[in-house]
Amino acid sequence: MSHSPKKKLRCPTSMQVLVPIVAGTEPVEASVPIDILRRAGADVTVASAGDGLLVEIMYGVKIVADALVADCAAASYDLIVLPGGVPGAANLGACAALEGIARRHAQKGGLYAAICAAPPLALARWGLLDGHKATAHPLFMEYFPPEVTAVDANVVVDGNVVTSSGPATSTEFALALVEQLYGKGKVEQIAKPMLVRFGAGYNIKELNSVQWQCSGTPKVLLPLANGSEEMEAITIIDALRRANASVVVASVEDGVEIAALHGMRIVADVMLEDAADQNQTQFDLIIVPGGMPGAETLGGSEKLVALLKKQAEAKRPYGAIGAAAAHVLQPHGLLTGRKATTCASMTGLMAHASECENRVVVDGNVITSRGAGTAMEYALAVVEKLLGRDEARRLADDLLFFA
Repeated sequence: MSHSPKKKLRCPTSMQVLVPIVAGTEPVEASVPIDILRRAGADVTVASAGDGLLVEIMYGVKIVADALVADCAAASYDLIVLPGGVPGAANLGACAALEGIARRHAQKGGLYAAICAAPPLALARWGLLDGHKATAHPLFMEYFPPEVTAVDANVVVDGNVVTSSGPATSTEFALALVEQLYGKGKVEQIAKPMLVRFGAGYNIKELNSVQWQCSGTPKVLLPLANGSEEMEAITIIDALRRANASVVVASVEDGVEIAALHGMRIVADVMLEDAADQNQTQFDLIIVPGGMPGAETLGGSEKLVALLKKQAEAKRPYGAIGAAAAHVLQPHGLLTGRKATTCASMTGLMAHASECENRVVVDGNVITSRGAGTAMEYALAVVEKLLGRDEARRLADDLLFFA
């Protein structure tokens, strides 16, 4: 399959942001800043630091970039954001074209940022953190040279440089970037409807507790449609694959490439009909991401609805996040006799809204959550139900969630 550069009309009044990705980039650390900066109104260019637009980043997530880094040299940006990941951060650090863009940007006094392993392995490698305070993933703090003052913090803002520590701090990192570009008012405007919470730990409101049955490697289906919320989908895929679940990302559209809600182009593993035909055993779990109009499209997929009803009849787990609870599960009777939650704007569509203030709700074999700002908590709750609390705690530590 060939992929063409995304035709973008650069708006002269929009903040211009460059987010490079490469093989080995961490999915959450890329998708969350892209999602949130676009919510703020920024014109974000996702640029491949490799030879082609299709980039397979960590955990098998496949993204189609808007452009090649090599073709971005003539453009000017208000912000450059480097996601981390292994070996993604080192790969970005070794990209001569990106280094040139970043150096010119820094020399002009531009704002630049990096997260996880990228502060030491890219920015510090290029000398762009000399004389600055910075943070990074705890495993990479020792790679800072003496010219950098290492700080143990979620996010560090020092002059025109912003750094952060890892996947679970990606939202805080992205909102810090929004504040630098647009001010605190814009942060509040974005964070409140997203239900962002700054604090460690997650809580599950569980009703009618049952033990989820799963033998061996969990098999999980995650369907996608154009307009699905990328932060919700990618956070769940990332976390479950870190926990060694076998996650099948399936498209309900005419092809495997999905245009997500905030413009990320995600390539699914298979078409939904193929996922259903190939999986003659069974899915241990089906999770439906939200986002509009993606949730409406998923709710209109006869194949997906049939799979969900089969899952419910077999008393196997299924769930939804955000708009999908209201537009996929509720209208097809998949919440009958169950309590659930959804995004604040759609609680009126729920037959029983008494638990909608809870961030994660489990009722028997059904697990729901509210939206992008609760996606990591939801993913950890799913892992706890599927694989146990010890595995969820290990995953939380891996993500730097510090549950």
